[in-house]
Amino acid sequence: MTAPTFDYVIVGGGTAGCVLANRLSALPQVRVLLLEAGPADRNPWIHVPGGIFKLINNKAVDWCDQTEPEPGLGGRRMNLPVGRVLGGSSSINGMIYVRGQRQDYDHWAALGNRGWGYEDVLPYFRKSEDQARGADAFHGQGGGLGVSDPRFNFPIVDAFIEAARQAGLPRNADFNGRVQEGVGPYQLTVRNGRRSSAAVAFLKPARGRDNLQVVTGALVHRILFEGSRAVGVEYSRGDRREQARVAGEVIVSAGAIGSPKLLQLSGLGDPESLRALGIEVQQALPAVGRQLQDHYQARLVYKTRRPITLNDRARTAPRRWLIGADYLLRRRGALTFGASLAGAFARTDSGLATPDVQFHFQPLSVDSYDTGLHRFSAFTISVCKLRPASRGSVRLRSADAREDVSILGGYLTAAEDCATMVRGIRLAERIVGQPALAVEVDSRYRPERDFADSAEVLDFARSTGMTIYHPSGSCRMGSSAVDAVVDHDLRVHNVAGLRVADASIMPTLVSGNTYAASLMIGEKAADLILQARDRLNRLPPSAAMSQAPQR
Repeated sequence: MTAPTFDYVIVGGGTAGCVLANRLSALPQVRVLLLEAGPADRNPWIHVPGGIFKLINNKAVDWCDQTEPEPGLGGRRMNLPVGRVLGGSSSINGMIYVRGQRQDYDHWAALGNRGWGYEDVLPYFRKSEDQARGADAFHGQGGGLGVSDPRFNFPIVDAFIEAARQAGLPRNADFNGRVQEGVGPYQLTVRNGRRSSAAVAFLKPARGRDNLQVVTGALVHRILFEGSRAVGVEYSRGDRREQARVAGEVIVSAGAIGSPKLLQLSGLGDPESLRALGIEVQQALPAVGRQLQDHYQARLVYKTRRPITLNDRARTAPRRWLIGADYLLRRRGALTFGASLAGAFARTDSGLATPDVQFHFQPLSVDSYDTGLHRFSAFTISVCKLRPASRGSVRLRSADAREDVSILGGYLTAAEDCATMVRGIRLAERIVGQPALAVEVDSRYRPERDFADSAEVLDFARSTGMTIYHPSGSCRMGSSAVDAVVDHDLRVHNVAGLRVADASIMPTLVSGNTYAASLMIGEKAADLILQARDRLNRLPPSAAMSQAPQR
């Protein structure tokens, strides 16, 4: 059978992929195919913000990746949740809306990535957003992504905010406004009490278009080439192999793990490593799979004197039923928030220009998200270094797309990350020791006792910390094919008709949660692709033919 031909084939129905499918298919004459390895987002817990506990480490919607033994963590392996469902990780994440700092994007531009400075990308953040507070210079209204304030609160959250203020942090009502530094409530990617995933916000409104085809359960095995041009993909659904051809471009949006995996499977990467697996080298791109970055967190847990946390409200079946009824009847209550209700961005050294750590405050405590809440009253403060210097990698184990890749997070292998983590934990302890919060604390739970010295603080971080689920940078953007994978237009170096658009292209990890930044990358990528299409359409017929893919 002849393979169907599309103008654009998008590999990956995650955050950026859903945005691309919406924006590209908005042109009726453009034929778009979106391939997603996971299922449709029908699991009801996806759409309930508090359902995060039912999704993490759930193989039905999570790739359930795991790293190699981590040298910086005493040989521990990290579970690395990555969404395997329409919406990708936006369907299973903590829904915290943080864009990062202005300086993050200005740094990208300073590295030679033209068009990626803060003023360049701000319009894309605003375009995607439907801000419940209304539009202003930093926020948009009417976009696909619902952004709102929490519909529920615990008094202990207010106590944390006041304690951080007592410790010297300014109050900040908008971490995505003029400055990031300070303490305050997080805004959530929630609309009317329901998760605003990329699938809901961007793909669902486009599903009725005749020119958009969405195929789930489709594992892409390789990109097809003719010469140095990408001309399609080969994928499987169950035991059946299929191909799709492309008249325009293949856009890889499979995430920081999936995108470098597919490029390597297709012969793009380090030549020696590819040949060792029997993969024919299509293009030498040694940076593919390198420079993996992720946020790492240490979690401090304190027991409270009074039953004032979610642990208490959800302890018995009748109380859980009341929480469920409150959500079903009013779309309010404890099921309307995800990972955290409040947080802070702080400098651990007064000589720093911007915050270098992020805190997440949770009025609850768990050993892991899939084991349930503790049976005692407690709260958690998570400490995360914002711009890690540690680097990891994503490498193939075999030439079989069905096999897991080898992931090394590289957590806490850089000395500066270790030093910042120690200072961040000390700052968290100082916040807990302020009058507003200290009055509620009964005892430590994790760690069980006070730290003896900085070495013990670092050992605690190494032995108990975990990823905060923000992998990025494994197909980094840059001007050289020696140390980067894509150029500033997200085109794969030395390959025609192929782009990468997702968190993997980040030259450096943004200072905060990555959902908003990944949406922005999808928005900008769509503009870049459509601008290139317009330029091609304006060329004389003879010139256009010379630049069009040969079939």
